[in-house]
Amino acid sequence: MEIAKLVESQHAYFKTGATRPVAARLEALRQLEQSIRLHEKEICNALCNDLGKSDFESYMCEIGLVLDEIRFQQKHLARFARPRRVKTPMAQFKATSFVSPEPYGVVLVMSPWNYPFMLTLDPVIGAIAAGNCVVIKPSAYSASTSDLLGQLFAGLFQQKFVAVVPGGRAENTALLEQKFDYIFFTGSVEVGKLVMEKASRNLTPVTLELGGKSPCIVDETANLKLAAKRIVFGKYLNVGQTCVAPDYLFVHESVKDHLIGYLKMAITECYGAKPLENRDYGRIVNQKHFERICGLMEGEKILAGGETQPEKLRIAPTILGDITPESPVMQEEIFGPILPVMTYRDLSEVADYVCAHPKPLAFYFFTTSRAHEEYLLSRCSFGGGCINDTIIHLATTAMPFGGVGASGMGGYHGKASFDTFTHYRSIVKKANWVDLPIRYQPYDEKKEKLLRMFLH
Repeated sequence: MEIAKLVESQHAYFKTGATRPVAARLEALRQLEQSIRLHEKEICNALCNDLGKSDFESYMCEIGLVLDEIRFQQKHLARFARPRRVKTPMAQFKATSFVSPEPYGVVLVMSPWNYPFMLTLDPVIGAIAAGNCVVIKPSAYSASTSDLLGQLFAGLFQQKFVAVVPGGRAENTALLEQKFDYIFFTGSVEVGKLVMEKASRNLTPVTLELGGKSPCIVDETANLKLAAKRIVFGKYLNVGQTCVAPDYLFVHESVKDHLIGYLKMAITECYGAKPLENRDYGRIVNQKHFERICGLMEGEKILAGGETQPEKLRIAPTILGDITPESPVMQEEIFGPILPVMTYRDLSEVADYVCAHPKPLAFYFFTTSRAHEEYLLSRCSFGGGCINDTIIHLATTAMPFGGVGASGMGGYHGKASFDTFTHYRSIVKKANWVDLPIRYQPYDEKKEKLLRMFLH
């Protein structure tokens, strides 16, 4: 596939106006939904090949969320795409004002390997709903899912409308040399910086969904048993390879031992006494990441887990104790099934620590104290999060999902997905039968009085 010609063909197709009618967008979404339902088993198989995901987890965390996003766009698209009347200032009499949504044009969606179906399709759905052409670049690390995406879209749409570009770094580099009208990237901070640098050459707007070390805090008032269960779910889902997974745990020193006990119980309840024998427990994506994660456990105090299966790239749910801010595991995003635990005495220590580091993508706080909740929310900046739960804030079409600062920029899901891939034109339509002379020269005191009256 010659990338430059592909992008050129999409620009040409977009200029025909074929993607603009709402009926055409709805038909594309209908076809996509139908294809996903038809190939659900193949999608599950691909996710199992890439990450060892069970069919249940694949539907819960990927396929089901994608279908929900499609249904939302289908239900609301006609309303989203309509021009919206707004108030016109008296100084502009006689006129009407309206905001008109239009698609950007040709957009690039670059997706990661950890949720290779959902994190590809969710932004693509928003781009199609907004009326754009789309070039999709899935991750080479999730080869089975990437291949399936290529086959799925090749059977659905012409490449001049939606195309999947396979490959690795060479293809990424070639794509970023092209002129797109919008770029949506999900991945690491370092690659995100490169994407933004390349986009700046053409003044291309970007959405960056990145990551970082997302904190999880448990205070002395929390429901410890329930907190442990929900932390275990969020931390070890997809074997910790989740951008919004709790990266580290801050627990009040007075309840640390109790919480650790409940965490161990929750791990056993969820994954069994021998998690590495659990068929529904996944694996690390490749050898490189497996070795990196294992390295973060070396020399640390292991409170639970720590077992590995190198031949299967599997690491048991692990808890590390006696961790300090200087520990190696606290120097990078873990992106694996390791939970480092630190303690605190006063909540201000937690706030100071979080605020002294790059703004995280997610933030989790377990408490029954309204005062504690309000204190941390007023002190800490983050992309999104939960009080008394983990992960679930992104599983909704009612709120935008995205980062802030080092964890990204922009958001999507639901209406925010449509907005992300839409330019809103502000238009004033002026009447011809009257023309107020106040703005024209020559100026005098009478005109100035009228001007001040209108603009007061």
